[in-house]
Amino acid sequence: MKTRKAIESLYDGKCTITEYQKFKKENKSTGFQEVVVHEDIACRLSFKAINSANPSNTASSVSQTIKVFLAPEINVKPGSKVSITQNGVTTDYKASGQPAFYSTHQEVILELFEGWS
Repeated sequence: MKTRKAIESLYDGKCTITEYQKFKKENKSTGFQEVVVHEDIACRLSFKAINSANPSNTASSVSQTIKVFLAPEINVKPGSKVSITQNGVTTDYKASGQPAFYSTHQEVILELFEGWS
């Protein structure tokens, strides 16, 4: 597919996707552990600033939307940790919801990872 190849040619990052999964301990209790489910996946990180245009006497607020583009067959569950290295910088994010799927790629909205909830 030419369109998919064109989109993937823009990928200049790599990501690792980690889930926090239950497991049975030797004493039969339930524990949790980080499990890498995908590693070294080509991706592209995108940032978009959104200005709040509410007229007031205070400064307008600016929020940022962080999105990652990657192949549609990669499973990224909401809440997964997504570690992305792009332009020599590695940052940990959390998938904040269900991905938007297209025939050529998927888009996942991210937020900064602050620990497992």
